[in-house]
Amino acid sequence: MTDKRALRARMRAIREAHGPGLLPVARAFLDRLLPGQVVSAYRPLGAEADPALWVEAALHAGATIALPHVVDRASPIRFIPWMLGQELTVGAFGLHQPDPDGPECAPDIILTPLVGFDRRGNRLGQGAGHYDRAFAAHTDAWRVGLAWAVQEVEMPTPDAWDVPLHAIATETEWIVP
Repeated sequence: MTDKRALRARMRAIREAHGPGLLPVARAFLDRLLPGQVVSAYRPLGAEADPALWVEAALHAGATIALPHVVDRASPIRFIPWMLGQELTVGAFGLHQPDPDGPECAPDIILTPLVGFDRRGNRLGQGAGHYDRAFAAHTDAWRVGLAWAVQEVEMPTPDAWDVPLHAIATETEWIVP
């Protein structure tokens, strides 16, 4: 079995070597958007796939955008509504986050940055379990991982708490496990 810590380090290096960029919006995402939905996105760190075009498409469809707010490793993610142009603060782990006093909301779609992924919908995240706990708390949300094609990897057997993705989008394809 592959050590997840070593795999994370290798996959981060691969992602950083790829470099940052905007991820093209997948047709399946556009087809799923409805006015009034809450779409959780994120502000990319380093070379994470940038969902800015996805945010733009969601706003155009009449959705509300929420961004994750993280306090520390143990506390759960809170999804807080965010409007284009609204100021963000740098919080835990260098995340660009909305005002922590904002109201929490329940996302209908969760766009998730990935360190690695496989075609079975398994994901390799940062290792703190924030998104797995968010997925477990928001079971009806559509879980979509965003990554570069070079981040595909043979994943170790998932742990009991790992929640699979419904889909993965890369710059080259839309993957449905």
